[in-house]
Amino acid sequence: MKKIDVKAEYVYIFNALIILLIITFISHVFREHLQIINIALIHIVPVIVVAIHGNFKATVFITFLSVILLNFLYIPPLYSFNVNNELYIWSFIIFAVVGWIITLQAKNLHTQTKQNELKESLLNIISHDLRTPLSTIHGTINLLLSDMKLDEKSKRSLLEDVNYASLRMKRLITNLLDSTRLTDKNIDLKLEWCDFEDIVGVALEEFSQKQSEDFIDIKIDDMTLYWGDNTLLTQLVINLFDNAFKYSKENTTIELEILNLNNSIKIIIFNESEYIDTKKLKNIFDKFYRLEDTNDISGSGIGLSICKSIVKLHNGDIKAIPKDNGIAIEINLPITKRAKIV
Repeated sequence: MKKIDVKAEYVYIFNALIILLIITFISHVFREHLQIINIALIHIVPVIVVAIHGNFKATVFITFLSVILLNFLYIPPLYSFNVNNELYIWSFIIFAVVGWIITLQAKNLHTQTKQNELKESLLNIISHDLRTPLSTIHGTINLLLSDMKLDEKSKRSLLEDVNYASLRMKRLITNLLDSTRLTDKNIDLKLEWCDFEDIVGVALEEFSQKQSEDFIDIKIDDMTLYWGDNTLLTQLVINLFDNAFKYSKENTTIELEILNLNNSIKIIIFNESEYIDTKKLKNIFDKFYRLEDTNDISGSGIGLSICKSIVKLHNGDIKAIPKDNGIAIEINLPITKRAKIV
């Protein structure tokens, strides 16, 4: 027998239908002891059950169904859908108004709750993800100052740690600023001719030399210039690298391919990682979303959401695909303008 997977967001509608059937049965059994006003009030319960979830369409559906049953079973002429009484019309209006008010309040409450969650996530980022590299910088500098007799190799190693931590802070602050800026629907792209080889080169400067030299394999097709926002496309590649570094297995190579498909540019970045359920990947581009069991990995959860925003601004698409014991992020950017080669 095939198992039916009921999505969690529709469970409350199913529950409301069950409640409606139970209420209708009880009302029908005790109809001689109940007045029509009492029966009407009882039938508004499933409307409220749905309305508190802030879904207008579901509220209208349950409202219509409740009034239909009320009319069919209790409003003369019984067992028909004929309307000879204004009570039927008023019942629907009252049910609809009550449902609309509760739904509207529920949506406002949901929005407020979501904003509070975003604020809390932002505070967690500032308190944790900024504090970690800052502590590294502070501790390393104190060590350098306290021991002036360190050999050059040790000093260089410590300075590389400072550089790495400062780059992490820079990327995080840039992402926070970009996240705010990219929510503006009226953002204007600074379009110009972009060279992906230069973009990748600039992006790699945001990471330590050891990371970029030892653990990255880059393949870029021969292509003419791409018409896009150079700054945003650079930030796109930086965030793709940053995400791959964070979640790749230790001492494994990150693969970046940029392909010329004539009508579009395809960017593929792959890193080996632990197994990730395909169902979880659909949320990977949501702001502040973190995969489970990644609490030991620093990150804000906004890098890939910024990638999605940048890709959409260029009318492209982005997706995450489980592949070869890892995960691949694939991006398609349509070519809307071609450079004239003289």
